Amino acid sequence: MVGSEFRWISALRPQPILLAALLVVAFGTGGALGEYPERPVRCLIPQSPGGASDTVGRIVAQKLADQFGQQFVVDNRPGATGNIGHEIVARAAPDGYTMLFTAPNLVTSPSLYAKLPFDPVRDFAPISQLALSPNIWIVHPSFPGKSMQDMIELTRTRAGGIDFASSGAASTQHLAGELLNLSAGAHLVHIPYKGGGPALIDLIGGRVQVMSSSLPSAVPHIKTGRVRALAVTSLARSSALPEVPTVAESAGLPGYEAITWQGLAFPRATPQPIVDRMHRGVVAVLAQNDVTARLRDLGYEPVGSSPREFAAYIKAEIAKWGKVIAAGKIKAD
Repeated sequence: MVGSEFRWISALRPQPILLAALLVVAFGTGGALGEYPERPVRCLIPQSPGGASDTVGRIVAQKLADQFGQQFVVDNRPGATGNIGHEIVARAAPDGYTMLFTAPNLVTSPSLYAKLPFDPVRDFAPISQLALSPNIWIVHPSFPGKSMQDMIELTRTRAGGIDFASSGAASTQHLAGELLNLSAGAHLVHIPYKGGGPALIDLIGGRVQVMSSSLPSAVPHIKTGRVRALAVTSLARSSALPEVPTVAESAGLPGYEAITWQGLAFPRATPQPIVDRMHRGVVAVLAQNDVTARLRDLGYEPVGSSPREFAAYIKAEIAKWGKVIAAGKIKAD
């Protein structure tokens, strides 16, 4: 299925090795690099407008435009769990003028699809992880468990386990539950919804008792008491809800993490001086007080990791979620 969707893109593949060699000559001395970027940069977001990648991407793109004095043009290319957009960037000329705003589906797709038209490690030049946002375990106010440990114990003792809702199959919210099953011996049964909104409506209405939700979606309902928070899925507590413990704290599971994140990458073979220059620009943008405040309002924490750190993170996440997806027998929608 994936191959047929992407065949038309693959036919347009450039010759990156030759082009990269020419670019190294152009930028190797550093003289021309001082003028980069000399024209608008295409910022491809493999998600529909209004989603998390789109929201964070547009904030960063506008600030990069201010930083570099050039347009950073957002191009939304949703479809096939983000794979269409990823392939477009993987096949783009490695000249610094096509950039990918990527997210966790980059690291989960290799385990969900038998064949991909790109390699998430070899076909991209990571720039930086931009921001991260925890998911959060929430329950209906009538749910008897008061902590994550209580919930885990209840899943083990109730016949058939406990149903939990998420925004959809293979989402980070779904994977948060499968990771709990694998690491804690819980018995959570996934109920996929077509989006977090419908799942939250059913949780508030009591039709489902437990949900793994994105943090921004859950916060308003937590504050009004319509749902109750048990724990966030990040390694550290969230500044948006500092009173809510992590799963690691509440359930005694060191290292448990199932987050949403956003990152930036170029096509492979993009000259390192261009990658480094863009990385410096990204770090400067993320350090701006208004950007930090805006991201935190949305439930995100700025990161700004180095290209090497982001590359290592991508490899580690591919391995981690590959095990979880295999254990949970998860398939792509």
